[in-house]
Amino acid sequence: MAKQQVTRRGLVKGAAAGAAVLAAPSVLRGSSRAQAGWTLAAAAEPYRGQSINCFFLERPGYKAAEAMIPAFEEITGITVNFEVTPYENSREKQVLDWTAQSGQYDVSLVDVVWIGEFAASGWLTPMETFFNDPALADPALDLPGFFPILLESFGTWDQKVYGLPFDNYSGLLYYNQAMLTAAGFTEPPKTWTELRDVYGPALTQGDKYAFALQSRRGETQSADSFMRMVWAFGGSLLNADFQPNLSSPESQAGLQFRQDLMQHMPTDIVEWDHDEAVQGLAQGRVAMITEWSSFYSTLADPAQSVITQDLRVALEPAGADGNPHPALGGFSLAVNAQVAPEKQAAAYLFIQWITSQEQAASYIQNGGVSGRTAVYQDPAIAQAFPYVQPLVESWTNYGNAVFRPRFPEWPQISEIIAQTGSEMMLGQVSIVDGAKAIDDQVAEILSSYNDGSRPKLQ
Repeated sequence: MAKQQVTRRGLVKGAAAGAAVLAAPSVLRGSSRAQAGWTLAAAAEPYRGQSINCFFLERPGYKAAEAMIPAFEEITGITVNFEVTPYENSREKQVLDWTAQSGQYDVSLVDVVWIGEFAASGWLTPMETFFNDPALADPALDLPGFFPILLESFGTWDQKVYGLPFDNYSGLLYYNQAMLTAAGFTEPPKTWTELRDVYGPALTQGDKYAFALQSRRGETQSADSFMRMVWAFGGSLLNADFQPNLSSPESQAGLQFRQDLMQHMPTDIVEWDHDEAVQGLAQGRVAMITEWSSFYSTLADPAQSVITQDLRVALEPAGADGNPHPALGGFSLAVNAQVAPEKQAAAYLFIQWITSQEQAASYIQNGGVSGRTAVYQDPAIAQAFPYVQPLVESWTNYGNAVFRPRFPEWPQISEIIAQTGSEMMLGQVSIVDGAKAIDDQVAEILSSYNDGSRPKLQ
């Protein structure tokens, strides 16, 4: 282990109501530490000397946490180790740890699309276990201080909180203003159609391209590429009756648009993951990408990007209905239910601290993206990090909690979409036939819910 279709109104209301039944009022509202007499050092005293293992990714938000860990260790006497793993192997490694009951990781990493599987399998300890323990629960925790869409999507399953938002993502449009200016544009495209029909031909010249849509086979293909375009044009994986919906006119329009847009993307785009898309923009090869908020720190780093002076950030382009439908992603940190109680307590103290409002500014300054609302009201933070305005607007007005269904079967469905979606882009299967093939397989996977026991489209 190295040290190293839901409405926004309904979503916010549901998240707040769900949180309200999970924790004591002082934990929810964030009462005075002085009044409660609670300190992190005192809470950690029984666990001084403990060592906990965290599951991290090779992404900016985790490097930010790594920079902050020494401060936590000094206060608590708890040693925090972390294993850095590629995203592609991250779910499998954690599932193997649980099924083998080896207890390798005390702090679990939960992707938005894993929360159903991990929680339903009993692998995560409900956070109410710690919220209801006054010795562990910081009175300033303040659950409503998280953006509701993040706490609901990344941390909550079946009205229980299992994790606290940590590595928080919205899809944003990053662009090179110098390339746009040279092509005669003063601002980025407002709609996807404008990007394809107006900006695409003007910016795709020689070995330069207007756009890059990360599309490598895997979750990148199924979510960041496939579902991003389906949602933008009014489609969805499942309809309101829980039936496969990729053959609908709206879903077909999104998938056909993606095929048409490929003429303005690098020819090997089906091999591009996040790193390739970010580097394509950073090195001046492509003019625009739609990427996660967490990659701002990479693109703004002069050691990794030649466009830092020309880097701009905006909302993702609007879809068929005139509104943006930005991708939603991210991770929460949770406590492994299979490890010893003292490990669980130490793990919770770390999670509570690293995701706290008190540490939010430090997390951002070190390259992470906080899920706390109050920190983005700081004018100094907003001025220093230009992604703040579109990020907050996205999470507040446009983020969609069911961008990808979060029920336990998603990983299996994602593999099917990844394979057939890649074949679509490569021209090996038509849009119509590919969508039908996915619909048929999804129907089979979800057939056990035909008795009416289907999960909510959370």
